[in-house]
Amino acid sequence: MPDQTPNISDMNDRSREVFRRVVEGYLESGAPVGSRTLTRDFSEQVSAATIRNVMQDLEYLGLLDSPHVSAGRIPTQLGLRMFVDGLLEVGDLDGKDRQTIDRTLGDNDRDVASVLDQVGQALSGVTQGASLVLTPKHEAPIKHIDFVSLSRERALVVLVFADGHVENRIFTPPAGQTPSSMREAANFLNAIAEGHTLSELGKVISREIAARRQEIDSLAADLVENGYALWENEGESTERLIVRGRGNLLTDGENEIDLARIRTLFDDLERKRDIAQFLDLAEEGDGVRIFIGSENKLFSLSGSSLVVSPYMNADRKIIGAVGVIGPTRLNYGRIVPIVNYTAQLVGKLIADRS
Repeated sequence: MPDQTPNISDMNDRSREVFRRVVEGYLESGAPVGSRTLTRDFSEQVSAATIRNVMQDLEYLGLLDSPHVSAGRIPTQLGLRMFVDGLLEVGDLDGKDRQTIDRTLGDNDRDVASVLDQVGQALSGVTQGASLVLTPKHEAPIKHIDFVSLSRERALVVLVFADGHVENRIFTPPAGQTPSSMREAANFLNAIAEGHTLSELGKVISREIAARRQEIDSLAADLVENGYALWENEGESTERLIVRGRGNLLTDGENEIDLARIRTLFDDLERKRDIAQFLDLAEEGDGVRIFIGSENKLFSLSGSSLVVSPYMNADRKIIGAVGVIGPTRLNYGRIVPIVNYTAQLVGKLIADRS
């Protein structure tokens, strides 16, 4: 292997064309691309032996791989990354795809959660992948917080917002909690929460705990520090991460190891373990971002690719994200404009509703 990562600009025209056509052929068919296939309409008259030599050089650079002897080449994860960054041609959004996504917003009487669920369904159907929609947090200021003990292992937090919105969230309290400690924790939070949104409250709590730790006992501090007032609801009506179309990734053609990895991925998603990481991925850059294989922890187990874009509210603040996950052999040029358009549409929906 070479000492440094190869760069598209370092390739000559012949190597660049061979590399591009191998990747495009693989993304289209899913099969290794051989030298004889490339010679049929290559831009210059070259022999299959010459093409094979170029492919061997690209394999040495870590951009191509040969799954079987004399079976052609496929791109590596590094090769796909280089292709996406330097050679990917993004097409225009197909009219039928646009109409399918637009239809999800046709009924203005539905609540945002219902509309976003429909958006996820449409995105999954259009792309034949699994769709991910991270719904926005309720950003109105908090008016009041209450903890209610239901049993030794179950408690309820009631969040009342200044705009009249109320959320009830079930959680498992830390061991040793009593109704008294919950009241004390609620009193502490109410003293500092009013006027702050949920997004702001976490930072306020950290500052206040540091300054006033002696004012609350250890059990109440445990409730506050573990963020139970800020937990995301796992119930259907207010879930934050909507996953649709997982069956599109569980085809009969996958081997058992790949299926196990994909199931692990969705088990993680459905338990909401990595919601924050998912939004972080989208917030790290503007517009659509593409993650391939093990490039991010959230999807590395499945060996899949993620195309994700954040969406913003009327104040141009990122409040959620939409994405598509599928095999690394995604049609990136088609998926990117679909995800981008959907994110813009969802952002407009949120802005109009607010």
